[in-house]
Amino acid sequence: MRRIPLGRHIRYLAEVSGVLVVYGFFWAMPIDWASAVGGFLGRTIGPWLPMTKRARFNIRLAMPELDDAAVERIVVEMWDNLGRLGGEVPHAPHLDPRDGSGRVEIVGMEHVEEIRKAGAAIVISAHLANWEVMAVAAHRYGLGLEVIYRAANNPYMEKFIQSTRHGEMLAKGARGARTAIDVLKRGKPLAMLADQKLNDGIPVPFFGRTAMTATSLIDFARKYQAPVFPAKIERLKGARFRITLLPPMYFEAGPDRHADLAAGMTRVNALIETWVRDRPGQWLWLHRRWPESPI
Repeated sequence: MRRIPLGRHIRYLAEVSGVLVVYGFFWAMPIDWASAVGGFLGRTIGPWLPMTKRARFNIRLAMPELDDAAVERIVVEMWDNLGRLGGEVPHAPHLDPRDGSGRVEIVGMEHVEEIRKAGAAIVISAHLANWEVMAVAAHRYGLGLEVIYRAANNPYMEKFIQSTRHGEMLAKGARGARTAIDVLKRGKPLAMLADQKLNDGIPVPFFGRTAMTATSLIDFARKYQAPVFPAKIERLKGARFRITLLPPMYFEAGPDRHADLAAGMTRVNALIETWVRDRPGQWLWLHRRWPESPI
């Protein structure tokens, strides 16, 4: 671990200690209670936090046809979902879509075997519902997805996060990209959330407005002829979820790489947009997804 200045070291320890207390609080409850309590705290406190200004701005930017009451309903639903997600984190590793409880439904099971047979494949999703549940479900079916994610700045928090997740976690950046390439070369599946902003990306339409968008998944798909399987997750009620695996998307390598990237990510963004429009209160509107979004 890199050397950390004393003041930051103390702050990092305080942050992770607080998270451990909250984690233990929710761990001590049954999952339905933890989800309900988390949702109550989220929708009660979240709308008053300063960062919610960005969420309201983003919703109005993306869907200008909505009135103020509709925007506020989405904000409250978003915070309810995030609070529930937080309450469910200690219980997520124990979820199993095969146990007959119906807590995690899988639609499109035929594509699980397609992913397994494809080897070098990419599974994409978005920050919807409880996106952590998908990695758990993949683990239960033996897919062994290696997930690209944004590592926490706090190294102690990062160690804790790693300990609670299933599968290999590849931090974004040059090192993560090299590891991802190695994963595909070995004929293994890769997973990533495709709805995040990337300053080094390219401008691609999203809700009718330009959004800086990462292109690595199209580069990987072109280079390794990897099918891209979209996976949508929805919160049905409380701590119950539906994961829908869709047929694979293919991105062939043409003579113009930039055109391929723009066309490919336009398709991906359009798909994610339909998911968000379907369940707007379950998407993470807090990202600075568009250049117009307030910092």
